[in-house]
Amino acid sequence: MINKIIDILQFRESSEADNETDQPSVTTGSVVWGVILRSAIIITASFLFVNPLYIRQYWWIILFALWGLVFYPAYRQYQSYNKRIKTLEDETLCGSCKHFDSTGQMCRLYDQHISRNHIPCEGLDWEPKNFEL
Repeated sequence: MINKIIDILQFRESSEADNETDQPSVTTGSVVWGVILRSAIIITASFLFVNPLYIRQYWWIILFALWGLVFYPAYRQYQSYNKRIKTLEDETLCGSCKHFDSTGQMCRLYDQHISRNHIPCEGLDWEPKNFEL
């Protein structure tokens, strides 16, 4: 748990190595959790330092800190995650299955993470996605 929090605070980017493991380090939930955690830290720090230092006229610094330390890194991390999931969908049988949940890199039927090396159903419960035009 502590290592996970440290990874989030360090803006850990997802990598192709996450496609090989059964426990990916970056998912949509971890990106959202990172935004919430970093926002809480910055907002708490701003409340602690704004009043004692009398820097209310510099409120825009807090907005730039939120953008530069929270929202932009989360956007980059989410874009990297989407790119990695796209390659996983193209390379595995699970990517074309209707039970594949791309937000968590998991099989909804078996509630297990998928990877290039691990397909939870071994292809037995594979069902194609419904492609409607």
